[in-house]
Amino acid sequence: MEPIIKVKNIGKKYKITHERGSYISLRDVITIAFKNPFRFAKTKARQVTGFEKKEEFWALKDIDFSVNKGEAIGIIGRNGAGKSTLLKILSQITPPTTGEIVMHGRIGSLLEVGTGFHPELTGRENIFLNGAILGMTRKEIASKFDQIVEFADVVKFLDTPVKYYSSGMYVRLAFSVAAHMEHDILLVDEVLAVGDTEFQKKCLGKMEDVTKENGRTILFISHNMDAIQKLCSRTILLEKGSVMKIGPTKEVIDYYLNASHGQNAVLEFLNNPQKASSIRRISILRNDGTPSTQIPVSEPFKVKVDFTVHGPIKRSVLSMFLYSGGELLLLASESDQTKNLRDYEPGDYSTTIDMPAHLLGLGTYFFHISLQQPKSIAHDIQKDIYLEITDKGNPRSEIFPPGYYTGKISSILNFKTDKIN
Repeated sequence: MEPIIKVKNIGKKYKITHERGSYISLRDVITIAFKNPFRFAKTKARQVTGFEKKEEFWALKDIDFSVNKGEAIGIIGRNGAGKSTLLKILSQITPPTTGEIVMHGRIGSLLEVGTGFHPELTGRENIFLNGAILGMTRKEIASKFDQIVEFADVVKFLDTPVKYYSSGMYVRLAFSVAAHMEHDILLVDEVLAVGDTEFQKKCLGKMEDVTKENGRTILFISHNMDAIQKLCSRTILLEKGSVMKIGPTKEVIDYYLNASHGQNAVLEFLNNPQKASSIRRISILRNDGTPSTQIPVSEPFKVKVDFTVHGPIKRSVLSMFLYSGGELLLLASESDQTKNLRDYEPGDYSTTIDMPAHLLGLGTYFFHISLQQPKSIAHDIQKDIYLEITDKGNPRSEIFPPGYYTGKISSILNFKTDKIN
């Protein structure tokens, strides 16, 4: 049987400009070119003399795989591995630089919260708008309308403009529209992380029904290893834009978790002035200040977060979300336990999170760090930070089971934030 999706040698290249000097907007470039051609020539000269350099960056390279009809395929990997870029190429949002894709059937995609929604239109109007964008006729949308509304559980807000919806309501409605449209292929990025636990289970159940009962094909990106394992029979592991491994889901997840042992204890991230804030560095530090991803169970340690606030941020909080190796949420803690949220002025900040000894049992963990307003989309978030709790260097008598920690649960983690400049 011919595969429903066949990806051959796909690559995606971007050009990154590194310029020494101040930022120049597109408006400035156009104005200079027409009003001051001599200054424009000077700007071009910067490129020739090396003050402005361009670098090629391959977000994806030599990607090859095929998917059969009715399969649910997981796509996993660290941040920046190329997962979302791959789905955008498959959705025909952006073209590949190299390679060829052969797909049979209609494609539906759910890549970002509220994609295809108009904020001024009501939920009712956006169902028809989004359905049309996904390729459905008005008659087809009308026949599914009641099912979409019931699944999304937004009947009370159906005639309210979606600009007043929470991010959770957005994703419930967006997923419901995409899941009820009769596409042959459904591409789902990790937007389900926005919804609550019950809705995530509901979505996974719906996707299982879509594949098993209707024979449709799903490509599913997620950091939730439990969800990937439950839904997907095969999984693709991406690493730095290349396919690291393809195979049975459990085998690939085990390989991914074990391979993470080599992850750095000090991680650097892009400082993006276009965002409200940028988490620039996350460091895992042993009690003596040594960076390490492997922490003895009987030793307290610290997580240091360096971040930049680009513009005034009101009533926000720095949060840590700690997950098991299977991405089961174990702990969520915030920098302000009193709920008196902080206003951040522009500048550089450093937060140290004290992690007590014996809080976690032996095993692998992942955590996310975010700066956000409560119940809102994060100003910035970094996910999938690897941590291992070991018995290395400790007598067996010092190894305690999970739950041995006897401190106050309401203030397990201590956050200390300083403004650097």
